[in-house]
Amino acid sequence: MHRWSQIRNKLENEYLAHSLRGHIQYFATSYSKCPDHEGRAAILLDGKEIISGSYYEQWSKAHLLPKDETLEVRLKNEFPFMDNTAVKYGQFDQRCFYDAFNEFDNQSIEQSLASANMLVRIFAVLDRRIGKRRLEKMSDEIAQESEVFRIFYDIRAKSEGIS
Repeated sequence: MHRWSQIRNKLENEYLAHSLRGHIQYFATSYSKCPDHEGRAAILLDGKEIISGSYYEQWSKAHLLPKDETLEVRLKNEFPFMDNTAVKYGQFDQRCFYDAFNEFDNQSIEQSLASANMLVRIFAVLDRRIGKRRLEKMSDEIAQESEVFRIFYDIRAKSEGIS
């Protein structure tokens, strides 16, 4: 597993689209004084958090989960993948972020775009390997995508001059 500085460098310099460099920042930290070194993660646009999550937010926002998903079910499954609901409500932490990066870093861009893990899909849509033509093709189906994914698609499309 890579160290955070290596992960951040890859995400912000190797993978990130040229049009977004200097605008998108990735953040993850572990708090050394917390039991088990729990922490938080976020993706920022020009210094403003677009999505974020932390171990402690998981507990404080547990009441926001859909009625058919209980806290016990969520904890039992321990987020085998990050779906739109988990990302929307900040129900992820730095470990989920690291796992998503590991998946993203070890598969093709096509597999990443089709991933069940929302964070992997976000990394993919911000990736330099997705060109303008691919973004334009994606615009036909973007209405069916989740709200969180559409936000990052819009950020990327605007940076490329696609309306």
